[in-house]
Amino acid sequence: MSESTINEVFKARVEKYGDRPAVEKKINGRWEQATWYEYYERAGAAGLGLRTLGVSKSDRVSLLSENRLEWLYTDLGALGIGACVVPVYPTLIAQEVQYIVDNSDSKVLVVENKLQLDKALAVREDCPRLEKIVIIDPQGADLGPPFLIAFPELLELGRAGHREDPGLFARLAAAVTPDDLATIVYTSGTTGLPKGAMITHGNIMSEIMSLEQVRPRYGFDTDQTVPFLPLSHVFERVAGHWYGLYVGLTASYAESLDTIVQDIQDKRPTVVLAVPRVCEKIYQKIIEQVEKSPPWKQKVFYWGQGIGDRISRLREEKKPVPAWLRLKYRLAYALVFKKLQQALGGRVRWITASGAPTAQEIIRFFNAAGITVVEGYGMTECTAGATMSNLADHRIGTVGKPLPGVDIKLDEDGEILLKGGNLFKGYWKMEEETRDSFTEDGYFRSGDIGVFKDGFLEIVDRKKDLIITAGGKNIAPQKIENLFKQDPLFSQFIVIGDRRKYLTALVNLNLERAAQLAQDQGLAFIRSEDLLDNQGFLNLVDETVAGLNTRLAKYETIKKYRIVKQEFSMETGELTATLKVKRKVVQQKYADLIDSMYQD
Repeated sequence: MSESTINEVFKARVEKYGDRPAVEKKINGRWEQATWYEYYERAGAAGLGLRTLGVSKSDRVSLLSENRLEWLYTDLGALGIGACVVPVYPTLIAQEVQYIVDNSDSKVLVVENKLQLDKALAVREDCPRLEKIVIIDPQGADLGPPFLIAFPELLELGRAGHREDPGLFARLAAAVTPDDLATIVYTSGTTGLPKGAMITHGNIMSEIMSLEQVRPRYGFDTDQTVPFLPLSHVFERVAGHWYGLYVGLTASYAESLDTIVQDIQDKRPTVVLAVPRVCEKIYQKIIEQVEKSPPWKQKVFYWGQGIGDRISRLREEKKPVPAWLRLKYRLAYALVFKKLQQALGGRVRWITASGAPTAQEIIRFFNAAGITVVEGYGMTECTAGATMSNLADHRIGTVGKPLPGVDIKLDEDGEILLKGGNLFKGYWKMEEETRDSFTEDGYFRSGDIGVFKDGFLEIVDRKKDLIITAGGKNIAPQKIENLFKQDPLFSQFIVIGDRRKYLTALVNLNLERAAQLAQDQGLAFIRSEDLLDNQGFLNLVDETVAGLNTRLAKYETIKKYRIVKQEFSMETGELTATLKVKRKVVQQKYADLIDSMYQD
């Protein structure tokens, strides 16, 4: 490998692809684009602008924004001058922003707009090392304070520096080494305080080279993606942004989650980086539409799904597909699966479902549509990925085999232990936490429980999420949750029961599906929300839960449940940026509701 830092990768790809489109972002319904040359020029201007503001090598720059091109320019510009970028989720409240900016000793904070600026201004005095704030979209903001400048002004400062010394950015970028810190990514800590995972250029390049060795190849420079996961999260930043940079693909960033379907249809991606919840929502939407169809169409769908499932299993087992089954599959594809491909633009080869377990039924449905679901496992501390399904050799229900260069073994209790060049350098300013996170022989303690089956890793559950009932049964809640979330009625399903005598659940319902069920049963209602207090409808929910319970062992069944009327979200604190449930937050927030299910 000739490139040892992201800076070297960026420069080489610009020289290779030049005027070809590199990145674009949809803003207010319009796509804004940058070629590779424009990408490099703007990143260089942002980097030299930050240098003019006083940012030197190893200084930290915090970045508080939704996905946009300026995010990318700031990231690669700051890395280019040897600085360390600290991404901050735009959904965080002011006090959480303050902790990260202050703890990281950030010298400059780049914010997206007035909404994020207001957070920064509210806590600025509590961040004594923060010298400047840069605002990307200054609409409605007062630019009077001397510590505040607009992003276009930052670029002009950098361009002025470039005119004085045209080779400066390239020299600064070349001076960065693999051991230099590239980013500090804050993740939840066991003490309640976020932990800053320190990731170097070498860690990033090790992860990229691991992905490069997976065959068939993970990506091609002819690929198109429509990213919609937040760049603040290590998965999108490493697997999408940085690895996409390495491959040389074109990234068309979606306007928002609300527009993702239209954006995907506009740009027709070949690969999609998603999380299990996205796959679940797509599948649930399809099932809802099927169940609104005439009975004959429903029969056709479920017949086709059965054929697709058999095809998917044979492919997974590397067994030949009989000619008669191939003929049936062609018909099933035309009648059933082609619509899923068209909904995703018609060109998608594969889609990721990493970060949490995905129901096997959903994976096989996508696979039968010609869209291979790539499962994987990783975390911030291993620079995103530790395992990944090989497109040519996969086992549904597992997260694949360890990536090349990643060493994985299991502790006595089944905890997954990790080692490799992609392993982070420790937690920022947390020596004790760092020490406790590693074994004596240098393996990182993941906190996840797993088992190996024929070399494929299967995640059982989070070590701290495993439920041990009062009767001594060890239960992995995610297996049960995935079963219930296959039903489109449930948008979220969280199993409770640690040290309790039986299992219960907190539930969010899909109100669109609820309304359809109520109409089918002739129940009167004005708003779909009213159904949550309608006893006739609640009886239907009881029947659904009882039906799904029959597919579980007796000790795994849900004895009681409570419907949480407010949808879990990032804004209300129950979901992470990748739409995973924060169990601890949910259990604390709804403690009274949980306790009510255990009162005799």
